[in-house]
Amino acid sequence: MVNRRHIRIKVMQSIYAVLQSKSDDLPKEEKFLLFNIKKATDLYVLQLLLMLEVRNLSLEHIEIKKKKYLATDEDRNPSLKFINNSVINAISESPEIMEYAAKTKLMKWKDNREYVRIILDDMMQSEHYKAYTNSNTSNFSEDQTFVMDFFKKTLAPNEKLFDYYESLNLSWVDDYPLINTTILKVIKQLKKGEFLSLKQLEVKKDDEEFLIDLFRKTVLHQHEFTPEIDDKTPNWDTERIADMDMILIKMALTEFLYFPSIPTKVTINEYIEIAKDYSTRKSSYFINGVLDKLLKDYNKSGRLNKIGRGLL
Repeated sequence: MVNRRHIRIKVMQSIYAVLQSKSDDLPKEEKFLLFNIKKATDLYVLQLLLMLEVRNLSLEHIEIKKKKYLATDEDRNPSLKFINNSVINAISESPEIMEYAAKTKLMKWKDNREYVRIILDDMMQSEHYKAYTNSNTSNFSEDQTFVMDFFKKTLAPNEKLFDYYESLNLSWVDDYPLINTTILKVIKQLKKGEFLSLKQLEVKKDDEEFLIDLFRKTVLHQHEFTPEIDDKTPNWDTERIADMDMILIKMALTEFLYFPSIPTKVTINEYIEIAKDYSTRKSSYFINGVLDKLLKDYNKSGRLNKIGRGLL
């Protein structure tokens, strides 16, 4: 689930926090950084549990309608396709998901059912729900397609839900797109009879090492890069350069010099793309220009120590 760009974003945010707070307790900051990136698993599980709670609330509504004094035939014999959806059942029957939820006490939807109602109402008004419940067929593939449509078109784009998650954990703003993409991928790859698991959320050892190394080496070497950046930006006061731009440039220079297996083109492209989302409108051009100049200097002076072909 966790990719290198996501790791770079998390490191960027942690470096910004360290520089703003002037903290020098790197082990403490590294521990928090690891905790923060693994916390995305909570968001993953919450999204899955929300679909389950929508199903449960739908069942409650069906039972209430059946007991109405003037219940219609439709009230007495409602469609149970959503209630019996095999993909939703793969969530509720997953020991791994339910054990994680119980262990971390992620039962927030029990106390925040207004969000469950909002999602349920939106779902029931959608065309994909109407088409699904009115269909005469019933099979795993149809269940799977519906859940993907439900998640992609109703649940994930809901702004009130996004605001709620942001209030719980600010870092989830950046995790949200990645988690939603992961969930869709997991549902698409799910086979009949399988349960959902957390294996897609595991942070690989090499990614964890990259996370810590990039954070620590950038913080420890960032002062060395300041005069070099100044030299390539003679028409700019250091104080006029956006803080985020400086951090991204220094992270890229750290990768140039201290990560021999990462191609310089990959490094430049990654930080240009991050700058587009997290800094000013013209930052990507500025960062590209500074990195290009410094890379030429590093090549001439022999400071680059890249391993393998095509890494320069």
